[in-house]
Amino acid sequence: MSAQTLARARPAAAATRWRRRAAGALAFAALIELLSRTELVDPQYLPPATEILGRAVALTSDPAFRAHALTTLISWGTGLGLAAVIAIPLGLVLGSVPIIDAATRTVVEFLRPIPSVALIPLVSLMIGTGLQLRVTLVVYASLWPILYNTMYGLRGVDPLAKESLRSYGFGPLAVLLRVSLPSSAPFIATGFRLAAGVALILTVIIELLAGRGEGIGVFTFFASIAVPARMTDILATALWVGLFGVLVNAVLVAAERRAFRWHHARLGDAG
Repeated sequence: MSAQTLARARPAAAATRWRRRAAGALAFAALIELLSRTELVDPQYLPPATEILGRAVALTSDPAFRAHALTTLISWGTGLGLAAVIAIPLGLVLGSVPIIDAATRTVVEFLRPIPSVALIPLVSLMIGTGLQLRVTLVVYASLWPILYNTMYGLRGVDPLAKESLRSYGFGPLAVLLRVSLPSSAPFIATGFRLAAGVALILTVIIELLAGRGEGIGVFTFFASIAVPARMTDILATALWVGLFGVLVNAVLVAAERRAFRWHHARLGDAG
């Protein structure tokens, strides 16, 4: 397939994908509406989709909800950013220096499977609750996708390209910056995108389980303990969290494709 033909096919393929996704979302909403309106599921626990959507729109004009959402976004963004600042240099070191990788592998493999939620009691005793707790645990959870993708990307760099640069007298740092880092950048970007979803989920969970003050999870918690439980508020909040996650993923995917067109072309990505 020629480059011009491929360029024309990409917008059409992207439009087709979005139409299918929209159709799937509408079908799911219609199913919820049907189950609730016919009372196959108790509307107290599953309100109609139209009511959930209406409440989601109404929440945008609620100053309290906006404050909760802003707190969650600050925790999410701060934790994700710090995780990237820590994980990318650490991954470059571990992926480039086999001796350090071998010396630290046992510790890394021990820490990686520990669920961040399980650390809530320990971290809250050490640094307290609130923003510090959320950011610390988000950093911990988001670290691993970025770290492992960075290491994986470095290990996949063409050794011939590195040897060619060394033959011209370039040192290890120059080889890392000129060859290894650009070649592994698409994998690092993918790790960051995966970490963004992990960070969002964990931020809300921490707020729900141990949050104090404000946050989407705190808002959901108080809606759940109301009598009766405000299921419309809970599901409308979940809708906003899901939409934000979809938006972030779409933006990061688009940025990856624009920044690393050569990588997606090599993989045969027509999107």
